[in-house]
Amino acid sequence: MSASTVKTLRDSAAMRWTALLLLAMAMFCSYIFMDILSPIKDLMQETRGWDSTAFGTMQGSEVFLNVFVFFLIFAGIILDKMGVRFTAVLSASVMLVGACIKWYAVSESFMGSSLETWFTNNLNYIPLFDELGVSPFYRGMPASAKLAACGFMIFGCGCEMAGITVSRGIVKWFKGREMALAMGSEMALARLGVATCMIFSPFFAKLGGHVDVSRSVAFGVVLMCIAVIMTVVYFFMDKKLDEQTGEAEEKDDPFKVSDIGKILSDGGFWIVALLCVLYYSAIFPFQKYAVNMLQCNLSLELPDAGSFWASSRVTLIQYFIMLIVAAAGFASNFQKKKTNQYILLGISIIALIVYCYMGYMRQSAEAIFAVFPLLAVLITPILGNYLDHKGKGASMLVLGSILLIACHLTFAFVLPAFKGNDLGGVIVAYVTILVLGASFSLVPAALWPSVPKLVDSKVIGSAYALIFWIQNIGLWLFPMLIGKVLDKTNPGVTDPTQFNYTAPLVMLALLGVAALVLGLVLKVVDKKKGLGLELPNITAE
Repeated sequence: MSASTVKTLRDSAAMRWTALLLLAMAMFCSYIFMDILSPIKDLMQETRGWDSTAFGTMQGSEVFLNVFVFFLIFAGIILDKMGVRFTAVLSASVMLVGACIKWYAVSESFMGSSLETWFTNNLNYIPLFDELGVSPFYRGMPASAKLAACGFMIFGCGCEMAGITVSRGIVKWFKGREMALAMGSEMALARLGVATCMIFSPFFAKLGGHVDVSRSVAFGVVLMCIAVIMTVVYFFMDKKLDEQTGEAEEKDDPFKVSDIGKILSDGGFWIVALLCVLYYSAIFPFQKYAVNMLQCNLSLELPDAGSFWASSRVTLIQYFIMLIVAAAGFASNFQKKKTNQYILLGISIIALIVYCYMGYMRQSAEAIFAVFPLLAVLITPILGNYLDHKGKGASMLVLGSILLIACHLTFAFVLPAFKGNDLGGVIVAYVTILVLGASFSLVPAALWPSVPKLVDSKVIGSAYALIFWIQNIGLWLFPMLIGKVLDKTNPGVTDPTQFNYTAPLVMLALLGVAALVLGLVLKVVDKKKGLGLELPNITAE
């Protein structure tokens, strides 16, 4: 066999999909840890004294260093200088360090320690940040929430670094091959992390009949250890590939300060950046409060302690059924035979109905919200294929914003009207959550491919860096803002399942309204300037 015919790891479908699985599993684990406390907000208030303001401030701290210390830009520079494999291991290690700090903050060991006393007496005033009103701490914030915020900041640095690293890794292994499918698969698996978190975080917190919130975070720490192992294995696979090909690692254009003026004077950039921050600010911060919102608006009665529906077995069975929903639905999009496609789609729909029934019987807000990413997993390949061959990207942005508005207003005004109607409320919740998940696929699928059409190709790398930075501002601000609004509009409410969520939900719906207006403006700009946002990505030769 001649040297020219020697195959590399990248030429083997099994090897390149193994590389993808290693990277995707690392992101799957990070997505679980990202929202590990979201399903147990009520338990954090009962056991650690975190009110909504403390909870929201801690949740928003994840992106604090990315926004105010510009670590997001540094992460891009590290990736550019050091390459995919080094940055993958570094990002997972940084996430693990942050996860361990957060675990210690909510553990019994921290309570009553000298470190708790130090955090209680310090970090109540941060020069400059307090004057600007952007401090990640405040006077009276529980010490455990302060230390957890410190850990979450470190985790957030690694998580953002991992996000851009995984995208680069996929390009490296799948360029000229099944890249769109690979990216869609990675996104689908990462989204399942949200559902996994919603199922297992409360499971571990309540395991054995004794509530201990640190067990949930410990579960996340174990997953981050697995993520580090995955990236180390990927390191050696990637190194072997480079030895086989003799190629240098492909690099994007680094962020340049000189590009800022050119980018900020581009009207297309501002439309995309504002659409991004508005839309994502109405989704990701909402995830952190969604379970508690359902607890406050649904008439849920826990099943008898000795029944099957209250057992730990039902949690595992329901999660297995969820995996069937996701796997069968996702696979149905890639069947050449219509018969096979319909069979898999039918299995997915039946499994989804079974899953929803089990969530209803368990009377579990966490299990109900866990359906959020399932419809997204099913339709993401469909949307990507439609955009590639039919176009209508700007129209999808408008439709996604309309669905977003409708869902938040339904949560704000329709769902509370069903309180007391056990079955009706759960059905409304399920349908609204699934539609919101569909919207979550619709907008990103149309948003990101539109960036190269709106921004000068010479500054596209720098433009993406700035867009991500602006997006992180919203992801820092709105978890904190939701918590503050929740406390202000519920004075004297101490039961964490009795909050009125109308005001925060209306605020999120208004973000959707602003995104809708920008989407319509984008359609007008596209029509006037002929940017091609409504045209398919794949054009005939």
